[in-house]
Amino acid sequence: MAQDSAHEAPAAPTTPARTLLPMIVPALVMGVGASLLFIGVSEAAEQLQHVLWKNLPDALGIGRYSVLWMLVMLTATGIAVGLVVWKVPGHAGPDPATTGLEAVALPPGVLPGLVLATALMLAGGPSLGPENPIIAVNVALALWLGRRLVPRLPGGLWGALAESATIGALFGTPVAAALLISEALATKQTRGALWDNVFAPLAAAGAGAMTTTLVAHPTFDLHLPTFGRPGWGDLLAALVLAPLAAALGMVAVYLFPYAHGAFSRLKHPMLALPAGGLVLGLLAALGGHLTLFKGLDEVGELAADPEGWSAGQFATMTVVKLAALLIAASCGFRGGRIFPSVFIGVAFGLFAHAVVPAVHPALAVATGVLGMLLAITRQGWVSLFTAAILVASPAILALLCIASLPAWLLVTGRPQMQLRADGTPVR
Repeated sequence: MAQDSAHEAPAAPTTPARTLLPMIVPALVMGVGASLLFIGVSEAAEQLQHVLWKNLPDALGIGRYSVLWMLVMLTATGIAVGLVVWKVPGHAGPDPATTGLEAVALPPGVLPGLVLATALMLAGGPSLGPENPIIAVNVALALWLGRRLVPRLPGGLWGALAESATIGALFGTPVAAALLISEALATKQTRGALWDNVFAPLAAAGAGAMTTTLVAHPTFDLHLPTFGRPGWGDLLAALVLAPLAAALGMVAVYLFPYAHGAFSRLKHPMLALPAGGLVLGLLAALGGHLTLFKGLDEVGELAADPEGWSAGQFATMTVVKLAALLIAASCGFRGGRIFPSVFIGVAFGLFAHAVVPAVHPALAVATGVLGMLLAITRQGWVSLFTAAILVASPAILALLCIASLPAWLLVTGRPQMQLRADGTPVR
C-alpha cells in the first residue's frame, strides 16, 4: 500500500565499496589465523587427553573411566590448572566467572598462561568448552598485532574481526558469527547499512569457518530421525519442553553466585581448583564418563542410540552435567559454557522422549538445547541456530522460533551466568 512520503523513514546511507575493500585481506588473514589457533589448541588437548585417559591408565592396569581414575584425573587437573593460575605470569587472565563471549583486551603476557590453562582443562575432563578463552586470546593477539602492522584501520575493528573469526571457526559456519554480530549491533549506535557493518566480520568468520572445515572436518548434525510435517502435538511439546529446559538451566544460574562464593572463600587457586576437580570427579562417578569433557563428542554418542538409555539414566546425566558445568565455571577453570550446555539440552530432550515416546526425538533434543542455551548464554540467535543445526530438519525451525518465546520470557531480565568483579550477578 502506498504511503505518504513525509512518513517514510530515510534509507540508511551505504558505505562506498572503496571503503570496504581494504578490510578484506585483514579479515581473511584474521579468519585463517584464528581458526588455526583454535585447531592447534584443540588438537594439543586431544592428544593430551588420549595420553591421560587411555595410554596412562592402560599402562597402569587401571580402568580408563573407573571411579578411582576419574577422581585422580579431575583432581590432578585442578592441581595443574591451579599451578598455572598461581605461578604463570598473568595468572591465566581474569576470573572466568566474570567473562563472557565478548572478550576484554588482555595484555600479551597473559596469553601463554591462558592457552595452557585451557588446554589442560580440555584434556583433563572438566565440563567446559574452549570458546571463551580462545576468543579472548584471538582478540588480544588481533589488537596487539593489528595496531602495529596496520595502524590505519580502526582499533575496534580488530577485536570484532577476531571475535567473528573465532565464532566462525568454533561452529564451522559464519552464520553463527553473523547472528552474534547482528545482535550486538542492535544495542549500539551504528552508521550505514547493516550489511556494511557486518561485511568485514563476516569475511573473517567465513575464512575461519572454511579453514576449520577444510582442516578439521567438524559436524554438528546428530543424525537423529528426520522430523517431518509438524502437528498440533509437536507444537504443544515444543511450547512445554523449551521453557522446562530454560527453567532447569536457571537453577544453575541462580546457584552460580553461591557456588562461586564458596570456592572464592578458599582464597587461593591451589585450593579452589583442586577442590573443584575433586567435586567434578565425584560427579563423574555418579553420572558416568559421558558427563566428562566439553561434551561435543559425547553428545554424538548419546544421540547415536536414543533408545539405548532409560529415562532415569538420561535424567541422571542431565542433572550431573548441569552440576558439573556449575562447579567447573565457579571454581576457576578457564572455559566456555556453550558446548556443555548443548550436552545438557540433548540429554534433557532424550529424557523427555523416553518419558513420552510420542515426542519426536529431534524435536525433543532441539527444544531442550534451545531452552538450556537461552538460560545459560542469553544469546537468542545463537541458541536458535545451534538447536536447529543439531537436528538438520528445516521443518522444525518454525516450532523452535515459537518455542523460544515463552522460554525467553522466563529468562529475560533475570540474573545471567556471569558475575561482576564484586561477585554480584550480571542482569
